[in-house]
Amino acid sequence: MSIVGTFMVPHPPLIVPSVGRGEEQGISATIAAYQEVARRVAQLAPETIVVTSPHTTLYLDYFHVSPGAAAGGNFAQFGAPQEKMTCAYDQEFTGTLETLADQTKLPAGTRGERDPQLDHATMVPLYFVNQCYKNYKLVRIGLSGLSLQKHYQLGQLIAATAAKLNRRVVFIASGDLSHKLKRSGPYGFDPAGPKYDKRIMAVMGSGAFEQLFTFDDTLCEEAAECGHRSFTIMAGALDGLAVKAEQLSYEGPFGVGYGVCAFTPLGVDENRHFGSHYDRIRAQMYQERLAKEDPYVKLARATIESFIKDGRRLKLPANLPPEMLSGKAGAFVSLKEHGQLRGCIGTIGPMQDNIAREIMHNAISAATEDPRFTPVQPGELSELVYSVDILGPLEPIEAPSQLDVKRYGVIVTKGSRQGLLLPNLEGVNSVEKQISIARQKAGIYPEETGVRLTRFEVVRHF
Repeated sequence: MSIVGTFMVPHPPLIVPSVGRGEEQGISATIAAYQEVARRVAQLAPETIVVTSPHTTLYLDYFHVSPGAAAGGNFAQFGAPQEKMTCAYDQEFTGTLETLADQTKLPAGTRGERDPQLDHATMVPLYFVNQCYKNYKLVRIGLSGLSLQKHYQLGQLIAATAAKLNRRVVFIASGDLSHKLKRSGPYGFDPAGPKYDKRIMAVMGSGAFEQLFTFDDTLCEEAAECGHRSFTIMAGALDGLAVKAEQLSYEGPFGVGYGVCAFTPLGVDENRHFGSHYDRIRAQMYQERLAKEDPYVKLARATIESFIKDGRRLKLPANLPPEMLSGKAGAFVSLKEHGQLRGCIGTIGPMQDNIAREIMHNAISAATEDPRFTPVQPGELSELVYSVDILGPLEPIEAPSQLDVKRYGVIVTKGSRQGLLLPNLEGVNSVEKQISIARQKAGIYPEETGVRLTRFEVVRHF
C-alpha cells in the first residue's frame, strides 16, 4: 500500500459552526466540498492521515514533523474553546520518515518542537474527517523556507515511507490561497490575489503539478498565499503517478481564496516525475527575471554575483543612466530567496559619490554583512530576487497620523538609537505596526516616550 488519495483543502476557522456562528454559510460551497472530502476519506479507510500545515512549527531551513504519541487542540483563540479534538500520532511512520530524511540528507525530522498543540490548519480538515471516519493515526508536518524542490522531495519521502511500511495513507495538503482578494477583506486587495488564485486552481484542478515550480516568488508574496508549499509537498507524494484531478470547489467571499481539490492515484506514469524538471524551470525563470530587471537592480545583481563568485569588486559599469552617476541618495538593497528575506542593508543618506556606488556598496553588505543571515553562497545566486529602494528627502513629522504605510517609510529615533522601516512591506498593514517594528529595530521599548518620527518616500526598483 501507499498513497491511496490526496486532497487540497483550506483551513478557515469560521467554517466550524461553533466558530462561525452562522457566518460559515457564506462559504457553503466549501462546506459541501469538505463534506465530500470526508466521505471519500472514509471510503478509502486510511491507516494514516498525513497533514501538511502552514501553521504548525515552521523553520527556514528544516521541515518539522510533530513528535510524540498524541496531541490535542481546540479553537479557543477563535472563541470556541469547547470545540476540541485529540489525535494519536503514527510514531512508526514518523520515525521511518525521519530515518529516510537523514539518509537522503533532507533536513526534516522531529527536533525543535515549539508548540505541541494541534494548530487550526490541521484541526479544520480533521473536524470534517472525524465526522465520517476516526480509525486513523496522524502525521503532522510543517512547511519551511526551503526551495519548492525540497518540498517536493519531502513529498516523495512521504510516499516512500508509506510504501516501506505498507500503509494505506491519505495525504491532506492544508492551505488557503490568496489573502488579498477584496479591499473589504482582512488583508486588503492586491491584483496578484485573483491572478494567483485563478492560476493555482487551473494547475491543481488539472493535476499539472510541474507548473507549481513556475510561480514567481514575488507573485506568491504579493498574493499573500499560504498553501503553495503545502500543495507542492502533496504533489511530490504523487510523483511518478497518473492521477485523476477534480476541482470540488473554489470561492473567496471574505477576501481569502478557498480551494478544494481531490486527486486519485491511477497507477505508474513515468512522464510525471516532475521533480527532475525543477532545475530547468528555475533556470529559465532566472533568465526571464534578468531580462526584466531595470539598471538599478541589474547593478546590484552584477555587483553581488561578481563578489560572491570571484571575490572581486565590480568596476563601475559604463552606460548607466545619467541620474545614477550624477545623483546622490540613500539606498537600500534587499535580497529574497524562495520568498523569504535573505538580506537587506542600506543607508539613510548618501555615503558614496553617486547613487550607483551607493547601490554597489550596499549590495555587497546585504549579501555578506546582514547580521541576521549567513553570507550568500554561490549556489544561491540564481534563486535571489532583488529590489533596490532609493530614498527621498527625510521629513520630520509631529504625529503618526502623518504616516501612510504604503507611501512612507519611517525612522524612529530616541537619543543615539534609531530604527528604520521601508514603506509598502508585506505584512505591515498599519502605521502602529510600522512604528512598532521600527522601535524594535532601534531597541526602543514600547513604554519609552519622547520618540522622534521622520518619514521618507522611496522609488522602488525591481
